[in-house]
Amino acid sequence: MAKEIKAKIKLQAPGGQATPAPPIGPALGQHNVNIGQFVQQFNERTKEYGGMPLPVEITVFADKTFTFIVKSPPAAELLKEAAKIAKGSGVPNKEKVGSVTKEQVKAIAQKKINDLNANDIEGAMKIIEGTARSMGVEVKG
Repeated sequence: MAKEIKAKIKLQAPGGQATPAPPIGPALGQHNVNIGQFVQQFNERTKEYGGMPLPVEITVFADKTFTFIVKSPPAAELLKEAAKIAKGSGVPNKEKVGSVTKEQVKAIAQKKINDLNANDIEGAMKIIEGTARSMGVEVKG
């Protein structure tokens, strides 16, 4: 028989470097989940991301056990890494802070296709290009 789901928690944690500090500790603590066990499992599964923020969806069951799904990094983080910039532009329509190529956009879209609401790679690329525009990052042909 399937376990009874008590809660679903969505949060972002640094890949391979999660700690019981907020936001993880309080979010899991209120559902009486073993925080240390989650942090250990999460860090083991995400060590190759080296501190990049990763969305994680935690399902807590009535018997205080849990499962979690790690999503791909946010598109903005991947774009910042590809463009080698620290942050996006404050005024993206006037001030451009970097640029990425179509090939880099395609690579990011392929990483994120499972988490995006797109039917094919072209649709996913349009979503990533929109994120780049809103950050002040130019997409060069």
